[in-house]
Amino acid sequence: MHRDDMMARLREHAEPWDLLVIGGGATGLGVAVDAASRGYDVLLLEQSDFGKGTSSRSTKLVHGGVRYLQQGNVSLVMEALKERGLLLQNAPHLVTDLQFIVPHYEWWEAPFYGVGMKVYDVLAGRYRFGRSKWLSTEETMARLPNLERDGLRGGVLYHDGQFDDARLLINLAQTAFEQGATLLNYVRVVALERGDAGFLNGARVVDEESGTDFAVHARVVINATGPFTDAIRRMDGGPDVRPIIVPSQGVHVTLDRSFLSGESAIMVPRTSDGRVMFAVPWHDHVIVGTTDTPLDQIDLEPTATSEEIDFILETAVQYLVKDPSRSDVLSVFAGIRPLVRMGDAEDTAALSRDHTIEVSSSGLITITGGKWTTYRNMAEDGVDHAITVGDLQDRPCVTRTLRIHGHLRDAHRFGDLEWYGSDAAAVRALIESTPAFEDRLHNALPYRAGEVVWAARFEMARTVEDYLCRRSRATFLNARAALAMAPRVASLLAAELGHDATWEQTQVREFTQIAAGYLPH
Repeated sequence: MHRDDMMARLREHAEPWDLLVIGGGATGLGVAVDAASRGYDVLLLEQSDFGKGTSSRSTKLVHGGVRYLQQGNVSLVMEALKERGLLLQNAPHLVTDLQFIVPHYEWWEAPFYGVGMKVYDVLAGRYRFGRSKWLSTEETMARLPNLERDGLRGGVLYHDGQFDDARLLINLAQTAFEQGATLLNYVRVVALERGDAGFLNGARVVDEESGTDFAVHARVVINATGPFTDAIRRMDGGPDVRPIIVPSQGVHVTLDRSFLSGESAIMVPRTSDGRVMFAVPWHDHVIVGTTDTPLDQIDLEPTATSEEIDFILETAVQYLVKDPSRSDVLSVFAGIRPLVRMGDAEDTAALSRDHTIEVSSSGLITITGGKWTTYRNMAEDGVDHAITVGDLQDRPCVTRTLRIHGHLRDAHRFGDLEWYGSDAAAVRALIESTPAFEDRLHNALPYRAGEVVWAARFEMARTVEDYLCRRSRATFLNARAALAMAPRVASLLAAELGHDATWEQTQVREFTQIAAGYLPH
């Protein structure tokens, strides 16, 4: 998967594409995989890097959504639990079973949450990861030795899924490519174009790397831009188009593994802001979050507020023996949820995570809302609509059983390279091919120089940020370590991509500005 090859395919493509997909997050790439695997001619364009926005900034969970069960949204929970099972089936190198424990300190919590988790089991049906059960105080402490014991009455254990969101996203891009799609990062749509009858027939786009602009034509245009949905809708319908997105920011902090040394995660079913909060082991670190803060402005690089960081730490202190402080935070990251407006609702925590599809009078298909876990089902729904709008030949969806690139059930045997799945052996061979490629980029993290080279050659990494944020997860795990790695990463990328020393310096400077947002100011 090479960007230069993709650009050549785009420029040589004479006929209109069947589908033009705008947006390279989970929804957009899901649509590209679905449509390409049905045999349609697909072009996907992303203004920045794949997963730059919300899709790389999640809680790293593939889950049914316990809080949606509390809200009574049983249909969404059942859909998500089914999709969770399909993801485990189709991407076992990235999706794993994780045990969660709901600790209870009040007498009524055990029966209340225990019964709820039994319902959760029933709704999962044959896609269930494991059975929930009540735990005594001693059993709870054995699984969560860092849990606050004072007043603890026991816990409820249940199973859900965990994954690496950005790595899955890259694998989805590779899967779409293998199915015949053309995908480009750093190509921005600046205008939508119409044919004689007033229907959309393509877009005007700019290659952000070269600065050149050109037109692309397609029978159907799909808007899958998440938080930026309304910006594309305004390109179609004008500045007076009523917004449908109510943005909400979620924040997570990353701590050292010593704060949660067991193999289980903690789930707090209700915080003071009405959300669920998790403390989750991930890549030998601990992620704690998330918040729910309504936003007035949407930014491609959102940052956490001081209040959000304090809220997470104050909540964590209630449940962890070792009280985390700001000095313990290795990284803090924020993501924007593209929640769909429902009447005059103002409480973003109460808004539904069901997805919405809108078809404008000009034929623009907008698909938004939903959640990471249900991306495949959202994509299937979106492509079904595209078939009708574009008068495409009707072909059945095949993604329920389509293996995602990297599919490998025993990937753990590759150790630190397990997240590459079936590519791990080739990555290891590349690392071992050159002594310099075996160098660790930082002692605090497992990444090696050869992995940067792999990302540039086969995963369309174009910048230092691409590698340190999404091809690896260095910035999300330890922002200071990522900053220290930046000069070496820039040098390796420059050698692979043919850039000079000035480019390297610019890349380090730009990444330094970005990484500052991951530090707990």
